[in-house]
Amino acid sequence: MNRSTAVGAGSVVILVALSAYAVSTGAWKLLVVSWAAFAAMAFAAPFGARARTEHAEGLVWGYGLASGAMVTSAAVFLVPQALGHHTQFGGFGIAFGILAGFGAHTVGHRFAHMNFPVDRTVTELSAHAISAGAIIGIVYGNIDVGVGLGLAIVSHKGPAGYAAARRLSSQNKPVFPLLLPAAGLGIAAIISSAVSLPATDAFRGVVFGFASGVFLHVAMDFLPRCEIGSEIHDLLSVEDEHAHAILDRLRVHAAISTVVGGGAVFGAWLLLS
Repeated sequence: MNRSTAVGAGSVVILVALSAYAVSTGAWKLLVVSWAAFAAMAFAAPFGARARTEHAEGLVWGYGLASGAMVTSAAVFLVPQALGHHTQFGGFGIAFGILAGFGAHTVGHRFAHMNFPVDRTVTELSAHAISAGAIIGIVYGNIDVGVGLGLAIVSHKGPAGYAAARRLSSQNKPVFPLLLPAAGLGIAAIISSAVSLPATDAFRGVVFGFASGVFLHVAMDFLPRCEIGSEIHDLLSVEDEHAHAILDRLRVHAAISTVVGGGAVFGAWLLLS
């Protein structure tokens, strides 16, 4: 067992141990979200590793549905919480969260130049999972929100795991290390759920606004971009003159899928209300 594989296996052991703690504290909603995130990436990865044909359309729909659901969930369940505590501070928090998400994503590419015991793709996904998990844990540890919010937020883990596994497999690298980002979200979420926020409205407005902004950035970052040089374009094994026509068709699928993803959250909210 090499180092990266050992790290992946160890992360699952840690998640199991922390899950026992979550059970003891009655954090059932957070437990469901954590394991849903793990299952989405862990089960999608083998399909990506075994993919022998290009499924650009499927990846577009996967990303589109997930990002549409995430945008809608953050806007409906988190933004009102932030503004409800304090309108101005909540607004500042949203702005800071979006800017921080962009900054972290941009600076995160520096991981490619550092020496880690796991692959660059796995490292970047793990950093993303841990930061998102920390915010999810704080949210669930301090306000009463339904499990649907967390499930919508982690819905991108499936297509992200598929794409990452396919990339690793094409480079003849093992996909087992993807267990680290799969488990990382739950690990960070359960730990951070123990953080108790001060009761002041201004402080909570900033915190929940920041969470809203980060998740909105993540959702927008996963919007399927059907452009030359994009991940979707890389899946197309055709000449550029044919790729333009295919990308034009995929753009329609991208737009429809995001609307469907957002509509699914709206429909679920109507049913549960």
